Amino acid sequence: MNVEDELKETLGELWIPRIYSEKVRSKRSRSFAMNIPEKANVPEIMHTLLGVELKVGRLRISCPDLATARYLQVFARLGVRDVAIPYDISRISAIADELETGWQRINLLLADVPSRTRSTVLRTVRDSIKESGAGEAMPSFDTPTRQRTSH
Repeated sequence: MNVEDELKETLGELWIPRIYSEKVRSKRSRSFAMNIPEKANVPEIMHTLLGVELKVGRLRISCPDLATARYLQVFARLGVRDVAIPYDISRISAIADELETGWQRINLLLADVPSRTRSTVLRTVRDSIKESGAGEAMPSFDTPTRQRTSH
């Protein structure tokens, strides 16, 4: 069993691609593109006079709130350029908590491995997220509505 499979098994419900596919992509979401390098990054959340921003290298990404910045920060750390964001803003904070916990666990488990192995694992995580896709720019609203009938 290789390092990626061991990590996936150890993390279980906290495996970031699993959280992403089950809790974000399976529900209504919208895509968001970040023009960041596809590598491990060190993003920083900044509180400015204009609001909350996520800084990745020299790029600053304006975020509507802290929860969205925390959510995007996990994907920016992994170097995922296109990601889906839950359309229901009330879910973002809880999902961001799970993603951050998964990220911290990955960091702890990869603390003693060589940097080449760490890069390979992070690439695997990034590729798994890319396989799930970022979805459409705007979610579809094809849910049936009840029409009034005239008597």
